[in-house]
Amino acid sequence: MKLLEMNHVQKTFDDLEVIKDISLSVEKGEVVSVIGPSGSGKSTLLRCAVMLEKMESGDLIYEGRYAARDVNGKSAYADKNELKEIRGIFGLVFQNFNLFPHYSVLKNITDSLIKVDKLSKKEANERAMELLKQLGLEDKADAYPYQLSGGQQQRVSIARALAKNPDILFFDEPTSALDPELTVEVLKVIKELAAKHMTMIIVTHEMQFAREVSDRIIFMEDGVIKGQGTPEEMFNSEDSRIREFIGKLS
Repeated sequence: MKLLEMNHVQKTFDDLEVIKDISLSVEKGEVVSVIGPSGSGKSTLLRCAVMLEKMESGDLIYEGRYAARDVNGKSAYADKNELKEIRGIFGLVFQNFNLFPHYSVLKNITDSLIKVDKLSKKEANERAMELLKQLGLEDKADAYPYQLSGGQQQRVSIARALAKNPDILFFDEPTSALDPELTVEVLKVIKELAAKHMTMIIVTHEMQFAREVSDRIIFMEDGVIKGQGTPEEMFNSEDSRIREFIGKLS
């Protein structure tokens, strides 16, 4: 089953076309890594997928439901209620954690569950504590973000995304703000999710990680998809540009 489809997506900022006619789909249980040089449009594509940026043209479809439909070369978005429901299908983990500094770890996870999803405080707390336990953070429930390492903050961010029970998780450079030691602990969590067949799209510059965890790797450059395939196919690509890029970062 296709969880996500993006058809003929275009995105411009002022006169700069950052995404030029990209189409992709992601199946249930698939882990897709998106790689490519800085400025290739990877993060913009992800931000269009999660509706933090509006597409100029193209379709955005989750589980067969249109978040945006191309009408005469312009993306027409669904109404507010439909978009709210569709947003419940996915979770997002940012590169710089985006935790609320004045909330405890527990409240960072439960706040949206209580206010938006209308869970009882008891149910929200139980769900949050279960996730914190899985991620080795149950002793940090009452701590504040400034009291945590970067790796711990990113694990809280992952717990917050998982607490919404999404069908698909997006990661935007989840380790770029971390030093190598902390990177390892966050990548371990993502690998564990992959082993549980969580559907994920990961924008990353960690080539070895992409190779180990992905079902498919997409290489982007200049706002288009220049190549995609299994990790084996991509790491042994006959395309000299893809080989050169992966070689530099491996």
